[in-house]
Amino acid sequence: MTADANKETLGFQTEAKQLLHLMIHSLYSSKEIFLRELISNASDAIDKLRFAALSDESLLEGQGDYQVQVDVDKEAKTITISDNGVGMNREEVVEHLGTIAKSGTAAFLESLTGDQQKDSQLIGQFGVGFYSAFIVADRVEVHTRKAGSSADQGVVWESHGESEFSVEPREKVSRGTSITLFLKEDSEEFADDFRVRSVIKKYSDHIAVPVMMLKPTPPPAAEEEESDEDVVDVPEYEAVNEATALWTRSRTEVSDEEYEEFYKHISHDFEAPRSWSHNKVEGKFEYTSLLYIPQKAPFDMWNRDMARGLKLYVQRTFIMDEAEQFLPLYLRFVKGVVDSNDLPLNVSREILQQESSVDAMRSALTKRVLDMLGKLAKKEGDEYGQFWSEFGQVLKEGPAEDFANKEKIARLLRFSSTHTDAEAQDQSLEDYVSRMQEGQEKIFYVVAENFNTAKNSPHLEVFRKKGIEVLLLSDRVDDWLMNHMQDFDGKSFQDVARGALELATDSEEDKAEQEKLQKEAEGLVERMAKVLEDKVAEVRATARLTDSPACLVVGDYDMGAQMKRIMEAAGQAVPESKPILEVNPGHPILEMLDGEQDEDRFADLAGIVFDQANLAEGGQLEDPAAYVAKLNKLLLALAGR
Repeated sequence: MTADANKETLGFQTEAKQLLHLMIHSLYSSKEIFLRELISNASDAIDKLRFAALSDESLLEGQGDYQVQVDVDKEAKTITISDNGVGMNREEVVEHLGTIAKSGTAAFLESLTGDQQKDSQLIGQFGVGFYSAFIVADRVEVHTRKAGSSADQGVVWESHGESEFSVEPREKVSRGTSITLFLKEDSEEFADDFRVRSVIKKYSDHIAVPVMMLKPTPPPAAEEEESDEDVVDVPEYEAVNEATALWTRSRTEVSDEEYEEFYKHISHDFEAPRSWSHNKVEGKFEYTSLLYIPQKAPFDMWNRDMARGLKLYVQRTFIMDEAEQFLPLYLRFVKGVVDSNDLPLNVSREILQQESSVDAMRSALTKRVLDMLGKLAKKEGDEYGQFWSEFGQVLKEGPAEDFANKEKIARLLRFSSTHTDAEAQDQSLEDYVSRMQEGQEKIFYVVAENFNTAKNSPHLEVFRKKGIEVLLLSDRVDDWLMNHMQDFDGKSFQDVARGALELATDSEEDKAEQEKLQKEAEGLVERMAKVLEDKVAEVRATARLTDSPACLVVGDYDMGAQMKRIMEAAGQAVPESKPILEVNPGHPILEMLDGEQDEDRFADLAGIVFDQANLAEGGQLEDPAAYVAKLNKLLLALAGR
């Protein structure tokens, strides 16, 4: 760090430097979005001051007309965006403009691909819109003063967008922030009044504060040109945008383009939303909501502490970002605005947790989002499939968190299944039930670590033989999900790898055959149970296998293998339990095992059968080296050596 009496030169945080580079090189094809981002930030600063002034009116410094002002200078090749919002002090300038203090920064940077379009979406979701200034400028100067501080507390931040920035004190009479962009040669179009006006109309019509620009100066009349009197021109500004909060307007007055631009404003996303719902509620509680479903999942969606929630307004006054009390956690991807007429203007997060009206609004807004998704699912084409690929795993958290809406959520769930054997999760529970066989009373599913393990699970063999469909579940959340799914449309769920298998479609002949099989295998089962007593809770003969020699089954009340792996990976204690080994006595390997007289060899073979059943489930061997040694010993014996 270098410094003199007034000025400090500091280095950008490493992550900020990387993002600056990406912003400049990934978004140059969408240059004009810098203006949307900077005006959006200015609007947010005004919202924050408006809220702070509710409890401290002195912050307004006697001037309460909020506005954003945009000035262009064609000769100097600059554009300046100013606001009279909350402003910043020196510490905040360094923190907000020189570092990125967001959690998940490393994960965000790792998720960048080098693909301009994909990276631009991620950058937008990360919310670093200020850096977009460097798409068009080779130097940026920020002059700011925090509301309520004295004029000599002004600060200037300056950078060329490379490795360093400088900070120095400079007097500022008015509160708020002014950002001046010294335009690059290939971006001088943004020093043109008409060009800038068109961009503001395109992107910022919906912002609730006026965006002001100088009125175009008409050419002087002839008689005025001949006048010898000195005339002082007072610059006149006019609003370029509508300056009306979009959600307060009637749906019939708002175009799709306006809805889309408003979404980009509140979310800092560069893509249009997938769908939205604009609704005004009148009655016991009065409020307006505008809810959006994004196209893409944010990079930090699996961080349950991620910033989430709706923008909260009370009587059109901004109160807070990320009011998470209005939607449950499994809908944390939803963006939007809720404007209440009933909540107090001094409402806090603590008060929101106690307000009965908030509970009623939360319930209604949750159902509205689920209805939006239901309509999306009924549309032609792959619109819902695209939504599901982005947000399906989060929606699967719903049945455990939202008992009241469990049925609605269940109808939105999508799975892979043996009906298609395709990895795509595109089968609904309604689809499954419509294809159930006559006499079938249960919805069958298998849970595995990945799709291929699920698809090739030995537990599916009898189901394929009988033509019974099985859902293939392989997402990390699936085992937990199914613990909270008891039934659907009157049909209970059955994990095909849990407990004894009974198929309602079995004929009397099938049942008689199974009883005969179990009786004939009693001796083999008893011998295997003895040598494997440290590894299994039980060994039993089964008719569920047609091609495999054995499979592992979870006890009726034991934790599933996938859930165990997740808990172990998280360092949590896992309850002790042993699997059940089910064997197929008619398989040649088991027939060979049954006839084996050498007890040591029998023990080795039984151990190999158990380990292979474990591997088929996607499990990990406790002693891989011992397994390999046994297998090699068997191979050598078969080779006569």
